Amino acid sequence: MHTEQLLNWGIIGCGDVTEVKSGPAFNQVPNSKLYAVMRRNAEKAADYARRHDVPVWYSSAHELIHDPQVNAIYIATPPSSHEFYTIEALKAGKPVYVEKPMALSAESCQLMAKAAETYNVKLTVAHYRRAMPYFIKIKELITEIGDLRFVNIKFYQPPFSSIIASSEENWRVNPEISGGGLFHDLAPHHIDLLNWFFGEPTRVNGFSANQSQQSKADDIVSALLTYNTLPVTGIWCFDAPMKEDLCEIVGARGSIQFAFHGSKIVLTKDGEITHFPFIHSKHIQEPMIAEVVKYFTNEIATNPCPAKEGINTMAIIDQLTGNKF
Repeated sequence: MHTEQLLNWGIIGCGDVTEVKSGPAFNQVPNSKLYAVMRRNAEKAADYARRHDVPVWYSSAHELIHDPQVNAIYIATPPSSHEFYTIEALKAGKPVYVEKPMALSAESCQLMAKAAETYNVKLTVAHYRRAMPYFIKIKELITEIGDLRFVNIKFYQPPFSSIIASSEENWRVNPEISGGGLFHDLAPHHIDLLNWFFGEPTRVNGFSANQSQQSKADDIVSALLTYNTLPVTGIWCFDAPMKEDLCEIVGARGSIQFAFHGSKIVLTKDGEITHFPFIHSKHIQEPMIAEVVKYFTNEIATNPCPAKEGINTMAIIDQLTGNKF
């Protein structure tokens, strides 16, 4: 694929998450157009296409994948179908941008990566926060607080108050569809960022439980990740009496505090406090999609988030949620 070529994107799964966060962004970046969308409900697929001025819609993923005008695929279905659709698209020679979590398990992710290698087609995971200026700034600031001492994560939500996009069915707490509970939907971002900041963990310890029994999914996860000599502790609780979203990175000269789903960074360095406010893009995946388009059209050689990173994140999640209290 050459840089002057236009990517005609097809979205498999044009649900609520694509309405603002990602879908419109495909028309906002150079060399990119949202050409086709698919949803099993034909009426809703047609409605999405009409409202977003998308030329073509389908109720069949197979038909969208094999549309000769579609030359790049964004998979935004629930995780249970990521492996199947990704492999079918890669086999058809279409590069794939797949939502996080990459799949239901690390084993499933590995099969997707193997397919990309077998068919020699590009595959990128939608850990889009890597491309957001907010998190790029945090990564830069880490170098200013001296030798790192520890990281602490607190992520709490009351039941049924998730910050994620709504959906008609609460599939996010159905392990057969999501892989687990809200931890599987939200924590992949958090864990991927930790890996992006600090590298691969050298040790992974943790436990999970279904304390409330309000669904089939675990609603609390505790973790201790070690990045060489840097310990990262975290509690994710989705049945708490309060909301909390705080990550604190502590170094010899100060600390960085931020929310994973926030817009302000607080740097304390040598006793001085500095605030860094951010205004995120309306279409929050737009910076990542811009990088993916450059990668898929060979404008850049580096994959913005290769399959290996998705595998690493899911392997950590598998380990944390595989141990029960």
